[in-house]
Amino acid sequence: MATVFRLVFYVPETHVEACKAAIFAAGAGRYPNSSYTECCWTTSGTGQFRPVAGANPHIGTLDKLESVTEIRVEAPCVGPIVAKKAVEALKKAHPYEEPAYEVYRLEDF
Repeated sequence: MATVFRLVFYVPETHVEACKAAIFAAGAGRYPNSSYTECCWTTSGTGQFRPVAGANPHIGTLDKLESVTEIRVEAPCVGPIVAKKAVEALKKAHPYEEPAYEVYRLEDF
């Protein structure tokens, strides 16, 4: 049985499609033995951050608390190679200096 990971990331609405296209091109969005591609879950929420000295924010200004409508995207990745490639692609497509993302290893019971 293949190891499946779940990539979760947060992105401003303006860059959702570009980030999804990038991770899908890297192989994310499929389940083992599936006839479906580009599978993901998206939901809207509010992200918060304060850029401080040394930051070069895409959105917001230094030393000011910022709230931004962001989209949470969750997509499956079959195998560690696909998960790593998807994260690399996400970092290139994402507008933030430090994209917020998480990768979880899934268990099959």
